[in-house]
Amino acid sequence: MVENITVENKLITDDLDKLLSVLPDIIRQHLELHSQTSNLIEVVMDLGRRPEARFPGRAEYLSETPITREHLDYCTARVGSFSGDNRAGIEQTLHRISAIRNRQGEVIGLTCRVGRAVFGTIGMIRDLVETGRSILMLGRPGVGKTTALREIARVLADELEKRVVIIDTSNEIAGDGDIPHPAIGRARRMQVARPELQHQVMIEAVENHMPEVIVIDEIGTELEALAARTIAERGVQLIGTAHGNQIENLVKNPTLSDLVGGIQSVTLGDDEARRRGSQKSVLERKAPPTFEIAVEMLERDRWVVHEQVAETVDVLLRGRRPNPQVRTVSETGKVTITHELSQPATLDVTPRSVVTTPGGWRSSGQIVPLPAKAEALNPDKNYFEQLLDESLSRQETFEGLVNSGPDGEDLPVHIYPYGVSRQQLEQVVHTLNLPIALTKDIDSADVVLALRSHIKHHSKLRQIAKTHQIPIHTIKASSVPQIARTLRQILQMDEPGMPEANDLGMFSRNGSEDEIEALEEARLAVERIVIPKGQPVELLPRSSSVRKMQHELVEHYHLKSGSFGEEPNRRLRIYPA
Repeated sequence: MVENITVENKLITDDLDKLLSVLPDIIRQHLELHSQTSNLIEVVMDLGRRPEARFPGRAEYLSETPITREHLDYCTARVGSFSGDNRAGIEQTLHRISAIRNRQGEVIGLTCRVGRAVFGTIGMIRDLVETGRSILMLGRPGVGKTTALREIARVLADELEKRVVIIDTSNEIAGDGDIPHPAIGRARRMQVARPELQHQVMIEAVENHMPEVIVIDEIGTELEALAARTIAERGVQLIGTAHGNQIENLVKNPTLSDLVGGIQSVTLGDDEARRRGSQKSVLERKAPPTFEIAVEMLERDRWVVHEQVAETVDVLLRGRRPNPQVRTVSETGKVTITHELSQPATLDVTPRSVVTTPGGWRSSGQIVPLPAKAEALNPDKNYFEQLLDESLSRQETFEGLVNSGPDGEDLPVHIYPYGVSRQQLEQVVHTLNLPIALTKDIDSADVVLALRSHIKHHSKLRQIAKTHQIPIHTIKASSVPQIARTLRQILQMDEPGMPEANDLGMFSRNGSEDEIEALEEARLAVERIVIPKGQPVELLPRSSSVRKMQHELVEHYHLKSGSFGEEPNRRLRIYPA
């Protein structure tokens, strides 16, 4: 029962009849009559439990009769031998049979996973495959990494006519048996006797078979990561997958971080640390990445592409958020490329009763525009909370009160709050990901954060802080904006030469919330887009008096701005220097 189904311009081929033939009768007969057999993902058989079939988004029992040892023996006798990773296959198919054993080594459970060859899955990244650069595929189990790997190998071998060698440790890519599955085309397959020898076979492939491309599934050990770097340094294109859902997982994984360049701690000189506005001990990328491109397979039809892994890792190590490509494919097979930061999921960014015209950053999709009013935001969060989420989450390295441990790691600054809402403090610390811990013991505190009206009448607290040489920082009101600004001051997060958030009042006429909001919008646009990216920014429509304040703030940065549009939609546009 070989099925060929065209779905979204893709040809899907499976050998489902061969998988059904190794299953016990009570399971096979039910599946042969099932209406959703073509969507079957896997069959699960556990000793003493009812057999279960899993389909996309749901699962169902196949029989009221529990699985017995005879059922398991029937199945294992009809598949290939199990390797060291407890996986077996069916010859000339892509199906995978995985075993669960008890302490005596007896099989007490089986997972029979359907293997399908899907032709046309790499339309989203075909242009990247053809560049000859190494590509790393990431994603959760079952999202289709191995399927994509198999199709990439076929395209490179058949259509681009390259010498491709597949390192097939579990026989998942090219199927079980000595003859590889036709789904890999002209690509050659090298099997691995034991999973722990995978890195040796990788090197052997380069030394003995002169490949132009090596395809490797599930890089999971330090030796395999080292072998991958050795292969890449010999000029061979690598296409591989690794354990991890996103590139951040690899950066934090000491075993696999070498795939993206490795991480090392560097001590900066005083001048360089001052120039960067960071502490002296910082994390930096150790070497060029093994894989130049990384693809995060979030869903089968939505992939995030990091075209320059080196730049992405550098951005992450500086605590900032990268802006990778997001590639999606429609039902008609059309691929759409956008950028992650230009896709606000929950914000209605167009002010009500305001008609905007294309132009500037709003139409170019380079930044999520700030909402004009709180009612245009997520109703579960107030304005400044979302402002923190979208625009102030700069996780930079800090100097000053950030403590360092014995190995140079950052230790949190302990703050003793007095009269300040602990809930709001925790909210700001969590939102901005600040290296701050709240303490109820003033003896263990590094800083006291107090409400100005409370500390003024508490001479005992002032005396204790003076005795312990603990600085006291005060705020006028226990509000999220004031707490956030004061914590940023404590950690010295604000860039030199830039007006701090609480300095915006000197540009405001009345100090009203609307004026401060408009000035904050202009400040963030200048600091996050105009200066670092050299792009013009168009702000939201404002009144003439508020636009004048925004003009004055822009002049403080030695930049030019102009108003355009008709009232009431007249707005400011800020130009790079």
